[in-house]
Amino acid sequence: MSDDPIELFSTCPPSSGADPSTYLARVVDVARWSERVGCKGILVYADNSQVDPWLVAHVIVQNTKSLCPLVAVQPVYMHPYSVAKVVTSIAYLHGRRVYLNMVAGGFKNDLLALNDNTPHDQRYDRLIEYTSIITQLLTGGGPVTVEGKFYRVDKLKLAPPLPAELFPGIFVSGSSEAGLAAAEEIGATAIKYPRPVKEYGDDRGNGAVDAGIRVGVLSRQRDDEAWAAAHAQFPEDRKGELTRQLATKVSDSVWHQQLAELARPEHRTPYWLVPFEQYQTMCPYLVGDYERVGQELAGYISLGYRTFILDVPPSAEELGHIRKAFDRAVEVAA
Repeated sequence: MSDDPIELFSTCPPSSGADPSTYLARVVDVARWSERVGCKGILVYADNSQVDPWLVAHVIVQNTKSLCPLVAVQPVYMHPYSVAKVVTSIAYLHGRRVYLNMVAGGFKNDLLALNDNTPHDQRYDRLIEYTSIITQLLTGGGPVTVEGKFYRVDKLKLAPPLPAELFPGIFVSGSSEAGLAAAEEIGATAIKYPRPVKEYGDDRGNGAVDAGIRVGVLSRQRDDEAWAAAHAQFPEDRKGELTRQLATKVSDSVWHQQLAELARPEHRTPYWLVPFEQYQTMCPYLVGDYERVGQELAGYISLGYRTFILDVPPSAEELGHIRKAFDRAVEVAA
């Protein structure tokens, strides 16, 4: 699976709402399942309600052989030096690479609680400066001096040095113009929440920026089996729907608004937003048989998307079904 033309990332279970007595074992299970089906890495969330993502990343590294933690990095939580230090420390201690999911925003109330009132687009300006310091430290070209708008460092050195082959992959949300511009300036992969493939037409729209999407997949040999599994995993939840409506009103995230506008009654197309509408997950889903979902995924690949970040897998078996859909997608795209 190392020759895949795409990179798959699963998602680590969030700690909020989880049972503390079983959470650690659940993280280890999901990480091992993900590695087994050929995932490149696994996304680890960060917000005010979660345990520290770097501690979770360390658990993942200790319990897998090659899976890369994709750690959400929020500038208001850590100085850029601290991020570079933990990246190079993991490389030194374990010989392992990590990925960084650079987060400009997140939940608005989380930021306000930390007295961060920075406007949306300026948060991306800050993120560019923040990421630049991290990458300069990790490339090891010498002491780093930056006199920026948001950060200042003077002849800052990083030790131990990071081996070049373990330099982290860097992702940024690309749902807004500010996010895309930041991804291009940083040299990051822009991650989007996709619309249905048919709505793109011939518009590839990624320019010179590497691009990926965040999407859930529920697939089976037969279409009716896939939809039965989808409704079992995401039963109707009116309370969740009201929570989503409230979250949309208070959020200034562009992707949040875009998905809310796409919400529509289900018409048995592969593209399914009901779990998002009812606050059961944070991304759209593709549902159907391997062939149908594979065709839809192949459409995204043809549009230039090479990185796919999946939702939290409920089981190893489910990841196996997902892998079959992606294998079909790669065949179709080829």
